[in-house]
Amino acid sequence: MDALAELDRRIAGCRACPRLVAWREEVARTKRAAFADQTYWGRPVPGFGPPDARLLIIGLAPAAHGGNRTGRMFTGDRSGDVLYQALYDVGLASQPTAVAADDGLELYGARVTAPVHCAPPANKPTPGERDACRPWLVRELGLLRPTLRSVVVLGGFGWQAALPALAAAGWAVPRPRPAFGHGVRVPLDGLTVFGCFHVSQRNTFTGRLTPEMLRRVLRSAAQEAGL
Repeated sequence: MDALAELDRRIAGCRACPRLVAWREEVARTKRAAFADQTYWGRPVPGFGPPDARLLIIGLAPAAHGGNRTGRMFTGDRSGDVLYQALYDVGLASQPTAVAADDGLELYGARVTAPVHCAPPANKPTPGERDACRPWLVRELGLLRPTLRSVVVLGGFGWQAALPALAAAGWAVPRPRPAFGHGVRVPLDGLTVFGCFHVSQRNTFTGRLTPEMLRRVLRSAAQEAGL
């Protein structure tokens, strides 16, 4: 627990990527009109969930006015609304909403993280920024390894980041690396990796990802993890 808390603290102080540092801090200064009276977090957003998680959900990056504002992954934006509702529906969250870091939300056996911890312009980190952030994910995976049994990766960007990180953390990832797809399941040594479309507004508004599709993947991953 102490090691993961220290990792989270170090992540929150990272300034490795100049473009991301400038963007996240500019957003925190200018704010969105609806949140003008709030103090933005404006720093890298660490993972969220218990240190003995059996299931890890890997997204993309914090939203400019979501996690970059609240300081917690998938909190305060529409993507988070969809994700936490689904986690609640399958018994992995204490409540269906995530609006602030102090709203009382708890995750049961699950943790949420991202391969890029800073909000990027246009929600698009560069490959270089993804690679610069990878050591944090590798370390997080290593700390979770004693209990981790399932990983759900949201979207192709996360998939491209997660598989190399899993390999660097000690899991034997097949070569060539498996392609991303919704519902893809990749068994590793003591761990199963699941692919799922990202909970972006584009996917959820168009029906490419429905709540039931998301719940189905989360249920499968939770069952694999023994939750």
